[in-house]
Amino acid sequence: MPRAARIPADLANRPFNLNEAREHGLTKHHLVGAQWRRLGGGYYASSAIADAPMVRLTAALRRLPDGAVLSGRSAAFLHGLDYPPCSPIEVTIRGTSRFAGLTIRRNVVPSEDIVMRKGLRVTSPLRTVVDLVSRLTTVEGVVALDAALHKRLLRLEQVRAWADVHPRHRGVAKLRRAIDLAEPKAESPMETRLRLVLVLAGLPRPRVQVSLGNEDTFLGRADLYYAGPRLIIEYDGGTHRDRLAYDDRRQNRLVDAGYRLLRFTAADILESPASIVALVRRNLALDS
Repeated sequence: MPRAARIPADLANRPFNLNEAREHGLTKHHLVGAQWRRLGGGYYASSAIADAPMVRLTAALRRLPDGAVLSGRSAAFLHGLDYPPCSPIEVTIRGTSRFAGLTIRRNVVPSEDIVMRKGLRVTSPLRTVVDLVSRLTTVEGVVALDAALHKRLLRLEQVRAWADVHPRHRGVAKLRRAIDLAEPKAESPMETRLRLVLVLAGLPRPRVQVSLGNEDTFLGRADLYYAGPRLIIEYDGGTHRDRLAYDDRRQNRLVDAGYRLLRFTAADILESPASIVALVRRNLALDS
Protein backbone atom coordinates (compact mmCIF):
# COMPACT_ATOMS: atom_id res chain seq x y z
CA MET A 1 0.00 0.00 0.00
CA PRO A 2 1.39 3.46 -0.87
CA ARG A 3 2.73 5.55 1.95
CA ALA A 4 0.28 8.08 3.38
CA ALA A 5 0.08 10.97 0.96
CA ARG A 6 0.37 14.60 1.89
CA ILE A 7 -3.04 16.29 1.81
CA PRO A 8 -3.09 18.80 -1.07
CA ALA A 9 -3.99 22.30 0.11
CA ASP A 10 -6.91 22.50 -2.32
CA LEU A 11 -8.50 19.39 -0.80
CA ALA A 12 -7.74 20.08 2.85
CA ASN A 13 -10.91 22.01 3.65
CA ARG A 14 -13.59 20.57 1.38
CA PRO A 15 -15.07 17.26 0.21
CA PHE A 16 -13.89 15.85 -3.09
CA ASN A 17 -14.48 12.89 -5.38
CA LEU A 18 -12.01 10.44 -6.89
CA ASN A 19 -11.60 12.39 -10.12
CA GLU A 20 -10.63 15.49 -8.15
CA ALA A 21 -8.20 13.42 -6.08
CA ARG A 22 -6.52 12.13 -9.24
CA GLU A 23 -6.08 15.67 -10.49
CA HIS A 24 -3.94 16.22 -7.40
CA GLY A 25 -1.90 13.05 -7.82
CA LEU A 26 -3.88 10.85 -5.45
CA THR A 27 -5.23 7.39 -6.25
CA LYS A 28 -7.98 5.41 -4.56
CA HIS A 29 -5.29 3.52 -2.65
CA HIS A 30 -3.93 6.78 -1.24
CA LEU A 31 -7.36 7.51 0.22
CA VAL A 32 -7.34 4.43 2.45
CA GLY A 33 -6.06 5.32 5.90
CA ALA A 34 -6.64 7.33 9.02
CA GLN A 35 -6.08 10.70 7.38
CA TRP A 36 -9.07 10.28 5.05
CA ARG A 37 -12.76 9.60 5.55
CA ARG A 38 -15.31 8.30 3.07
CA LEU A 39 -18.46 10.41 3.13
CA GLY A 40 -20.59 8.27 0.84
CA GLY A 41 -21.53 8.58 -2.79
CA GLY A 42 -17.90 8.52 -3.91
CA TYR A 43 -16.87 11.54 -1.84
CA TYR A 44 -13.99 11.86 0.60
CA ALA A 45 -12.62 14.42 3.03
CA SER A 46 -9.67 14.87 5.32
CA SER A 47 -10.39 13.21 8.68
CA ALA A 48 -9.73 16.57 10.34
CA ILE A 49 -12.88 18.07 8.81
CA ALA A 50 -15.01 15.06 7.87
CA ASP A 51 -17.47 15.46 10.74
CA ALA A 52 -18.08 19.17 10.15
CA PRO A 53 -21.72 19.71 9.14
CA MET A 54 -20.88 21.99 6.22
CA VAL A 55 -18.50 19.40 4.79
CA ARG A 56 -21.07 16.63 5.00
CA LEU A 57 -23.88 18.81 3.63
CA THR A 58 -21.71 19.96 0.74
CA ALA A 59 -20.71 16.40 -0.13
CA ALA A 60 -24.33 15.25 0.01
CA LEU A 61 -25.55 17.96 -2.34
CA ARG A 62 -22.70 17.45 -4.79
CA ARG A 63 -23.54 13.78 -5.27
CA LEU A 64 -27.16 14.51 -6.16
CA PRO A 65 -28.72 15.44 -9.51
CA ASP A 66 -29.18 19.04 -10.60
CA GLY A 67 -32.13 20.64 -8.87
CA ALA A 68 -31.59 18.89 -5.54
CA VAL A 69 -32.11 21.08 -2.50
CA LEU A 70 -31.38 20.65 1.20
CA SER A 71 -34.61 20.66 3.17
CA GLY A 72 -36.17 19.90 6.55
CA ARG A 73 -33.80 19.89 9.54
CA SER A 74 -30.77 20.26 7.27
CA ALA A 75 -32.18 23.47 5.81
CA ALA A 76 -33.28 24.67 9.26
CA PHE A 77 -29.68 24.35 10.49
CA LEU A 78 -28.43 26.47 7.60
CA HIS A 79 -30.99 29.13 8.50
CA GLY A 80 -29.55 29.28 12.02
CA LEU A 81 -32.13 27.16 13.84
CA ASP A 82 -31.10 24.64 16.48
CA TYR A 83 -31.53 21.38 14.57
CA PRO A 84 -29.06 18.56 13.91
CA PRO A 85 -28.35 18.87 10.17
CA CYS A 86 -26.86 15.47 9.48
CA SER A 87 -28.93 12.96 11.47
CA PRO A 88 -29.61 12.16 8.69
CA ILE A 89 -29.12 14.74 5.95
CA GLU A 90 -32.44 15.58 4.29
CA VAL A 91 -32.76 16.56 0.63
CA THR A 92 -35.64 17.09 -1.76
CA ILE A 93 -35.25 15.92 -5.36
CA ARG A 94 -37.27 15.10 -8.42
CA GLY A 95 -37.44 11.55 -9.73
CA THR A 96 -37.10 8.15 -8.12
CA SER A 97 -33.33 7.73 -7.68
CA ARG A 98 -32.13 6.38 -4.34
CA PHE A 99 -29.13 7.59 -2.40
CA ALA A 100 -27.82 5.64 0.58
CA GLY A 101 -27.47 7.46 3.88
CA LEU A 102 -29.80 10.34 2.99
CA THR A 103 -33.44 11.07 3.73
CA ILE A 104 -34.95 11.74 0.32
CA ARG A 105 -38.13 13.78 -0.15
CA ARG A 106 -39.52 13.47 -3.67
CA ASN A 107 -41.10 16.72 -4.73
CA VAL A 108 -40.70 19.68 -7.03
CA VAL A 109 -39.62 22.74 -5.07
CA PRO A 110 -40.59 25.98 -6.87
CA SER A 111 -37.74 28.39 -7.56
CA GLU A 112 -39.26 30.98 -5.23
CA ASP A 113 -38.90 28.47 -2.38
CA ILE A 114 -35.14 28.01 -2.93
CA VAL A 115 -32.37 30.22 -1.55
CA MET A 116 -28.58 29.97 -1.26
CA ARG A 117 -26.98 29.60 2.16
CA LYS A 118 -23.19 29.30 2.43
CA GLY A 119 -23.04 28.29 -1.21
CA LEU A 120 -25.66 25.54 -0.91
CA ARG A 121 -29.18 25.31 -2.33
CA VAL A 122 -31.69 25.12 0.52
CA THR A 123 -35.41 25.57 0.94
CA SER A 124 -36.36 29.11 1.99
CA PRO A 125 -37.12 29.81 5.66
CA LEU A 126 -40.85 29.81 4.91
CA ARG A 127 -40.79 26.56 2.93
CA THR A 128 -38.52 24.96 5.54
CA VAL A 129 -40.97 25.75 8.34
CA VAL A 130 -43.95 24.61 6.25
CA ASP A 131 -42.20 21.29 5.61
CA LEU A 132 -41.24 20.79 9.25
CA VAL A 133 -44.69 21.62 10.60
CA SER A 134 -46.33 19.22 8.14
CA ARG A 135 -44.15 16.31 9.30
CA LEU A 136 -43.71 16.92 13.02
CA THR A 137 -46.11 16.62 15.93
CA THR A 138 -48.23 19.63 16.82
CA VAL A 139 -45.88 20.62 19.63
CA GLU A 140 -42.66 20.21 17.66
CA GLY A 141 -44.18 21.99 14.68
CA VAL A 142 -44.93 25.01 16.87
CA VAL A 143 -41.39 24.79 18.27
CA ALA A 144 -40.05 25.13 14.72
CA LEU A 145 -42.39 28.00 13.87
CA ASP A 146 -41.69 29.88 17.12
CA ALA A 147 -37.93 29.59 16.57
CA ALA A 148 -38.13 30.94 13.01
CA LEU A 149 -40.40 33.79 14.10
CA HIS A 150 -38.16 34.71 17.02
CA LYS A 151 -35.09 34.87 14.75
CA ARG A 152 -37.11 37.01 12.33
CA LEU A 153 -36.57 34.60 9.47
CA LEU A 154 -40.21 35.17 8.60
CA ARG A 155 -43.38 36.82 9.86
CA LEU A 156 -46.56 35.14 11.02
CA GLU A 157 -48.48 37.01 8.30
CA GLN A 158 -46.30 35.32 5.66
CA VAL A 159 -47.09 31.88 7.02
CA ARG A 160 -50.79 32.64 7.22
CA ALA A 161 -50.77 33.96 3.63
CA TRP A 162 -48.97 30.82 2.43
CA ALA A 163 -51.62 28.62 4.03
CA ASP A 164 -54.36 30.67 2.36
CA VAL A 165 -52.72 30.34 -1.08
CA HIS A 166 -52.12 26.58 -0.67
CA PRO A 167 -55.35 25.29 0.93
CA ARG A 168 -54.86 21.76 -0.42
CA HIS A 169 -51.19 21.38 0.42
CA ARG A 170 -50.45 18.29 2.46
CA GLY A 171 -50.25 19.27 6.11
CA VAL A 172 -51.91 22.68 5.73
CA ALA A 173 -54.37 21.88 8.53
CA LYS A 174 -51.42 21.28 10.88
CA LEU A 175 -49.87 24.52 9.65
CA ARG A 176 -53.02 26.50 10.48
CA ARG A 177 -53.08 24.92 13.93
CA ALA A 178 -49.44 25.87 14.47
CA ILE A 179 -50.18 29.44 13.37
CA ASP A 180 -52.92 29.68 16.01
CA LEU A 181 -50.56 28.42 18.71
CA ALA A 182 -47.43 30.31 17.65
CA GLU A 183 -45.73 32.98 19.74
CA PRO A 184 -42.92 35.08 18.18
CA LYS A 185 -41.70 36.21 21.62
CA ALA A 186 -40.83 32.67 22.75
CA GLU A 187 -37.09 32.54 23.39
CA SER A 188 -36.36 28.81 23.49
CA PRO A 189 -37.78 25.46 22.38
CA MET A 190 -38.37 24.37 25.98
CA GLU A 191 -40.22 27.59 26.72
CA THR A 192 -42.50 26.83 23.77
CA ARG A 193 -43.04 23.27 24.98
CA LEU A 194 -43.89 24.51 28.48
CA ARG A 195 -46.42 26.99 27.10
CA LEU A 196 -48.05 24.29 25.00
CA VAL A 197 -48.29 21.92 27.98
CA LEU A 198 -50.60 24.53 29.50
CA VAL A 199 -52.52 25.64 26.42
CA LEU A 200 -53.16 22.17 24.99
CA ALA A 201 -54.49 21.10 28.40
CA GLY A 202 -57.16 23.79 28.15
CA LEU A 203 -55.63 26.35 30.50
CA PRO A 204 -55.76 30.04 29.56
CA ARG A 205 -53.05 31.21 27.21
CA PRO A 206 -50.36 32.98 29.24
CA ARG A 207 -48.60 36.16 28.17
CA VAL A 208 -45.01 35.67 27.05
CA GLN A 209 -41.80 37.48 28.04
CA VAL A 210 -43.48 40.02 30.30
CA SER A 211 -41.46 42.72 32.08
CA LEU A 212 -42.46 42.97 35.74
CA GLY A 213 -42.21 45.86 38.17
CA ASN A 214 -43.15 49.51 37.81
CA GLU A 215 -41.81 52.60 36.10
CA ASP A 216 -39.19 53.02 38.82
CA THR A 217 -38.14 49.42 39.45
CA PHE A 218 -37.54 46.53 37.06
CA LEU A 219 -37.92 43.27 38.96
CA GLY A 220 -37.45 40.82 36.13
CA ARG A 221 -38.99 39.31 33.05
CA ALA A 222 -41.35 36.34 33.14
CA ASP A 223 -41.20 33.57 30.54
CA LEU A 224 -44.96 33.05 30.98
CA TYR A 225 -47.33 35.18 33.02
CA TYR A 226 -50.93 35.22 34.22
CA ALA A 227 -51.73 38.79 35.26
CA GLY A 228 -54.81 38.14 37.42
CA PRO A 229 -53.18 35.86 39.98
CA ARG A 230 -49.75 37.47 39.37
CA LEU A 231 -48.48 34.00 38.54
CA ILE A 232 -45.08 33.63 36.87
CA ILE A 233 -44.22 30.35 35.15
CA GLU A 234 -40.70 29.70 33.97
CA TYR A 235 -38.52 27.11 32.33
CA ASP A 236 -35.55 26.38 34.57
CA GLY A 237 -32.70 25.41 32.28
CA GLY A 238 -29.80 26.97 34.15
CA THR A 239 -27.15 24.88 35.88
CA HIS A 240 -24.21 27.26 36.24
CA ARG A 241 -23.66 28.36 39.84
CA ASP A 242 -23.62 32.08 39.00
CA ARG A 243 -26.86 31.71 37.03
CA LEU A 244 -28.52 29.84 39.90
CA ALA A 245 -27.46 32.51 42.40
CA TYR A 246 -28.86 35.25 40.15
CA ASP A 247 -32.13 33.37 39.71
CA ASP A 248 -32.48 32.89 43.47
CA ARG A 249 -32.02 36.61 44.14
CA ARG A 250 -34.44 37.49 41.34
CA GLN A 251 -37.02 35.03 42.68
CA ASN A 252 -36.75 36.54 46.15
CA ARG A 253 -37.38 40.04 44.77
CA LEU A 254 -40.45 38.86 42.84
CA VAL A 255 -41.94 36.95 45.76
CA ASP A 256 -41.31 39.89 48.06
CA ALA A 257 -43.23 42.10 45.60
CA GLY A 258 -46.26 39.81 45.76
CA TYR A 259 -45.76 37.59 42.73
CA ARG A 260 -46.10 33.83 42.74
CA LEU A 261 -43.53 31.86 40.78
CA LEU A 262 -43.45 28.28 39.51
CA ARG A 263 -40.35 26.89 37.80
CA PHE A 264 -40.17 23.71 35.76
CA THR A 265 -37.25 21.74 34.35
CA ALA A 266 -36.93 19.88 31.06
CA ALA A 267 -37.66 16.65 32.92
CA ASP A 268 -40.91 18.12 34.25
CA ILE A 269 -41.97 19.25 30.78
CA LEU A 270 -41.06 16.08 28.92
CA GLU A 271 -41.85 13.46 31.56
CA SER A 272 -44.50 14.91 33.88
CA PRO A 273 -46.65 17.39 31.95
CA ALA A 274 -49.80 16.38 33.83
CA SER A 275 -48.17 17.41 37.10
CA ILE A 276 -47.38 20.83 35.63
CA VAL A 277 -50.98 21.29 34.50
CA ALA A 278 -52.36 20.27 37.89
CA LEU A 279 -50.07 22.62 39.80
CA VAL A 280 -50.74 25.59 37.52
CA ARG A 281 -54.48 24.92 37.59
CA ARG A 282 -54.47 24.96 41.40
CA ASN A 283 -52.58 28.25 41.44
CA LEU A 284 -54.93 29.83 38.92
CA ALA A 285 -57.88 28.70 41.05
CA LEU A 286 -56.51 30.65 44.02
CA ASP A 287 -57.44 33.84 42.18
CA SER A 288 -61.05 32.81 41.54
